[in-house]
Amino acid sequence: MRPQLGIFALIAFLATISAPLNFSAPSITQVLAQTSESRKVEAERLLEQGIQQIDNRQLDKALQSIQQALTIYRELKDRQGEGTALANLASIYYWVQQYSQAIDFQQQSLAIAREIADRPLEAKNLRQLGSTYSALGQHPQAIEYLQQSLTLARGIKNNKSEAAALGMLALAYQQIGNYQKAIDSWQQALPIFQQLKERRAEGAALTSIGSYYQLLDKYPEARKFFQQGLVIAQELKDRSSQQVILALLGHVHESLAEYSQSIDKYQQSLVMAREMGESAIEVEILNNLGGIYANLSRYQEAIEYYQQSLTIARKINARQSEAGILSNLGTVYKNLNDSSQAIRYYQQSLAITDEPNNQQSALEVREERKLYAQTILNLGNIYQESGTTDKAKEFYQQSLKIAQEINDRDLQADILNFWGILSYQNLGDYRQASEYYQQSLALAKQNNNKRGEAKAIGNLGLVYNSMGEYDKAINYFQQDLAISREIKNKRGEAIALNNLGLTFMRAGKLSEAETYLKNGIEVLESVRTGLGRNDANKVSLFEDQVSTYRNLQQVLLAQNKIEAALEIAERGRARAFVELLASRLSEASVQATLTSPNINKIKEIAKLQNATLVEYSIVYEDIDAIGKRSQSQTSEIYIWVVKPTGEIAFRKVNLKSLRQQKKSSLEELVVSSRESIGVRGRGLGVEAKVPGSPAKQGFKELHELLIKPIADLLPKDPNARVIFIPQSELFLVPFPALQDASGKYLIEQHTILTAPSIQVLDLTNQQQQLVGTRSSTSVPNQDVLIVGNPTMPSVPEKIGDPPTQLPSLPGAQREALAIAPLFKTKAFTGSEATKTAILQQIPTARIIHLATHGLLDDIRGLGSAIALAPSGNDNGLLTAEEILDLRFNAELVVLSACDTGRGRITGDGVLGLSRSLMSAGVPSVIVSLWQVPDAPTASLMTEFYQNLQKTPDKAAALRSAMLSTMKQHPNPKDWGAFTLIGEAE
Repeated sequence: MRPQLGIFALIAFLATISAPLNFSAPSITQVLAQTSESRKVEAERLLEQGIQQIDNRQLDKALQSIQQALTIYRELKDRQGEGTALANLASIYYWVQQYSQAIDFQQQSLAIAREIADRPLEAKNLRQLGSTYSALGQHPQAIEYLQQSLTLARGIKNNKSEAAALGMLALAYQQIGNYQKAIDSWQQALPIFQQLKERRAEGAALTSIGSYYQLLDKYPEARKFFQQGLVIAQELKDRSSQQVILALLGHVHESLAEYSQSIDKYQQSLVMAREMGESAIEVEILNNLGGIYANLSRYQEAIEYYQQSLTIARKINARQSEAGILSNLGTVYKNLNDSSQAIRYYQQSLAITDEPNNQQSALEVREERKLYAQTILNLGNIYQESGTTDKAKEFYQQSLKIAQEINDRDLQADILNFWGILSYQNLGDYRQASEYYQQSLALAKQNNNKRGEAKAIGNLGLVYNSMGEYDKAINYFQQDLAISREIKNKRGEAIALNNLGLTFMRAGKLSEAETYLKNGIEVLESVRTGLGRNDANKVSLFEDQVSTYRNLQQVLLAQNKIEAALEIAERGRARAFVELLASRLSEASVQATLTSPNINKIKEIAKLQNATLVEYSIVYEDIDAIGKRSQSQTSEIYIWVVKPTGEIAFRKVNLKSLRQQKKSSLEELVVSSRESIGVRGRGLGVEAKVPGSPAKQGFKELHELLIKPIADLLPKDPNARVIFIPQSELFLVPFPALQDASGKYLIEQHTILTAPSIQVLDLTNQQQQLVGTRSSTSVPNQDVLIVGNPTMPSVPEKIGDPPTQLPSLPGAQREALAIAPLFKTKAFTGSEATKTAILQQIPTARIIHLATHGLLDDIRGLGSAIALAPSGNDNGLLTAEEILDLRFNAELVVLSACDTGRGRITGDGVLGLSRSLMSAGVPSVIVSLWQVPDAPTASLMTEFYQNLQKTPDKAAALRSAMLSTMKQHPNPKDWGAFTLIGEAE
């Protein structure tokens, strides 16, 4: 659970309005006019002194002063003075949280006010009683007193008293969850503040209204009032209020899926919080930033923000914040499928919230119990996902019991939703699941929680969909859609549209399914547009959206709309990559389109590439919602073949036999085939332990699935190019090493390239034109950069380990020294190959060859790196993230290192070194798919460059080098790792 900064900050923000007011006595001049008795003058002096001491929070001294004044007033039988003194004593006891004493003094003062008909004093006492009962959590009594105060203030036409009562009423209504009445109260107070020219109070009212709209999931309205409040805070140069409102705006933008604006507002608020030394607020903002990155699936950044927040929380002993952050860290690791780490963090959170703390207010105790229940719920979810249903039930029961004790209806609704998922997904008990969802829906409606309503209604739709009761499912999804649109929840709207499309598809109503899925895609793309130019956020968000594109492909193909389905397949991949490439080309004065290609453009690209394009699309079964593959498996592979003539063909592969007969999945087959090769890491001398020699069999099975269905469509000329466009786990397939039934490798039959999408090929072609093609057979010396076996940097083997130096690669050095003479240049090796030196050479190099260690980051992708020699303050690692910010003029970069073609596989493709290089302007990149061995790699690369001296066709040069290396080293581990991505010439 992520604490909502808006709620906690609002309470502090309104403290000056909601706290009891101090009551001034008549002035000394008035007293002297009435009596000459010095005792009354002394009482008046003591009372004024006490009020000043209250203002300065010198409460012990104030208590003494006012008690002395009270004694004198009672001696003199001065009921006016006595009533005023009693009211101020009540204020003191309120501030020290001794509420029963405060109420006692307030009641005494109220009785006197009524006795002497002092209506202003009566109104103030009623307001003070309301505030005290509110602090005790007795909100109905509080509201009753505040309503009496309001009526009295209006009767005597006391605007200030009326506005104060309205403000306190708003806070009391907030406490019982009646946010609409809270809004109404502040709306009535606003014109009074404006009339009195009380700009600070006006700003507080505007911010409060925004917060209540936020709690009602009415985010556009919340944004409007926050922006008005921010204008006033800026006018008053009130940085504290500005900081709070910016943080509130950050939360609103996040809820509207406006992630870039949200991060920007949080960062502005964070700067102010740090300037003012507001460590507690800094903790919450960092925590919320972590939450945004977690929602975007950028888990490494999320962990970094959470850890920063955790450090400060521990430093200032903010127990509740610490527990919340630990729980959030647990959720991140749960999403990373690291259950043991997730459970560890959850248990640390529980240990804190389970400790007794007598210093907490009633509100703080309630929030801590809520956090405790939420963390137990999270633990239950881990066991639910692992199939341990009894343990999950146990945790859900514990969590629900606490939520009921603290009367948190929203949390109860959440727990019942997850309990429904347990019944529905794990146990197949649709009736029980439906009951849980109905209970959740009732609670959400009671609390006017629109998001909660939509979630429960959507889940009810899923249950009836699974039961085959499609009309009921459609009805529920339509309700879900209406609510999501009402509260401007774009993600919820997209999920509802996706589920409607799926349901109509299963009901056989393909036209309706097509309409809803297309509308869903429009919503998803509008959200991505709101991310601006932030590539990492787009990648993470798109990864969560690909299922809708896949579902639409199924619907179109079911209607035999083969070309339209290919357009959607292309539209549903590498979109962030395409936008990044296009923006970089635009910066270089090359006009690049951002719209996804239609079928005519796809044919044009195939003709321009003079290649046969093979695009794969993987279809999963049982996809219920965006980003959710609930215990699903790959069910089919769709394959489109686009010939350079413009002819388009489609084939479909059913994976049912793979699952049923061989008890395997496509992903397992890809992984086992790779692992079975027995490769060793460069310089590490480690052989993979595999039983027998199953490598060829695995590559034959992959050929059977991926190539045989389209073999008749591929060119007969082995020199004709075939460009494979994989998806998901197929990015790990070494296409050159796939074998047909006779044992012939694919590279023997075809010249092979790969690409993340067809449109990427169009953009890399434009990049190639930008850097200029090479028509000569030689390249000027200064344009070739060769690096081999740098002095290795030190890196930790895993997070938390001390860094150790990477092993030397003498084979890589021999490789570089063999290649350099071909271009009449000198290779950078050893201590000369520093990161600093190489970065200086990169802008002018036309060909770049890097023979060194490659480091794989399959969690974030952008942490993948090339190892260079460290120098000065740099660690020697050239990361994918750093490459993304560089500008290359090279037409070819060869990464002759381990795993350089790998990274984090996302819905947008592989996030790693190859993507960063192409984004930085390189049209052709050669990378490896596994740990490549020394001697065969050196031979292959030397042969490749010798071939490149004779032909500008990089794909043909690589194929020839592979075939040559195959003769001496027949095992595919020695020659099959490398792949050319992008342009052949």
